[in-house]
Amino acid sequence: MRKPDRLNALTGLRTFAAINIVLFHFSNPQWFGPLAPVVNAGYASVSFFILLSGYVLAYNYAARAREGKLNTVRFYEARFTRLYPIYLLSLFLAWRNVPVEYASHTHAMFWTGMILSPLLLQGWIPEIATFLNTPAWTMSAESFYYLLFPWIARWKRPDRVAPILRRLAILWAIGLIPGALYVIFKPDGVAHVDRFSYGPWLQALKFTPLPHLASFIFGVVLAGLDELIPRTGRLRLFVGIGGFTTIFFLLWLGSDVPYPMIHDGLLMPLFGCIIIGLSGDNPLASALGIRPLVFIGEASYCLYLLHFNFWNLIHDTHVLDRVGLARFDPWISYAILIGFALLALHFVEKPAQRQLRKWMGA
Repeated sequence: MRKPDRLNALTGLRTFAAINIVLFHFSNPQWFGPLAPVVNAGYASVSFFILLSGYVLAYNYAARAREGKLNTVRFYEARFTRLYPIYLLSLFLAWRNVPVEYASHTHAMFWTGMILSPLLLQGWIPEIATFLNTPAWTMSAESFYYLLFPWIARWKRPDRVAPILRRLAILWAIGLIPGALYVIFKPDGVAHVDRFSYGPWLQALKFTPLPHLASFIFGVVLAGLDELIPRTGRLRLFVGIGGFTTIFFLLWLGSDVPYPMIHDGLLMPLFGCIIIGLSGDNPLASALGIRPLVFIGEASYCLYLLHFNFWNLIHDTHVLDRVGLARFDPWISYAILIGFALLALHFVEKPAQRQLRKWMGA
């Protein structure tokens, strides 16, 4: 089967999503003026990445899966060789966190984290979901979704738009359930939940795989809708612009929208609109598909997974003070993180992927 065309605009958008996560973790949102609500809601970019991963996998593999031509073992090997080298590098960068984790947990939970983290399983236990590397909880979720994908991708795709829209609406409703239940029952007893709130139930909502499964499947089903909509024409342009505009409006509402709802499922349809828009041939897709954005976007996985511990390494060692560049911080740190991600992509991820696939025959 012919390999699907590259979706450069979505790769370009990954640049902004990954950088927004960096800014969410390591900036004051008020620095960014009108964009402050976007940076303050940087956690929503993670939900976007989960949905996008389902979409991109289905875009590339679903047609083969429906025809019985997807080799499940080779698919798993390809996913492993794509993700694990950088994940392993992120664990090496976490060596400074081991004493901190040891002091923060019981001995049993510490060793559980040390065992489960290399196995991509730590995210199933809320208490240690962010063990060693805060963003790495998503790898537990993604590895679980990849395990399910070959079976999900075999679902028969309706030949009309309306049945697919109904499926997407059902998935959206399912995705809203965990956040809605948290808002209604307040199991942690937190009166006003925001990005800084903490509680065991909130940890489970934010970091464990099951609450985000609907987003991943939404992306898979969305790829079926993409197959039925012409890539040219104005429809995709208007849908994409509408998705961006509505998300900005919702984020501007701020405290009027419950944090657990935005964190987990509320933005699913809007992310879908953006993805459908950027998968077409239109000015919006052309603007986000320019080469510099695509170049950085290809390293977005590296930037996402490595930024947290590498940022702490830069600042804990005071290297910027030693070389006289601290006065340019934090902006120089952001540039260093992007540069490090690009180096990791070209000198770790891609060479390791080629070598692993050679050994596995993947």
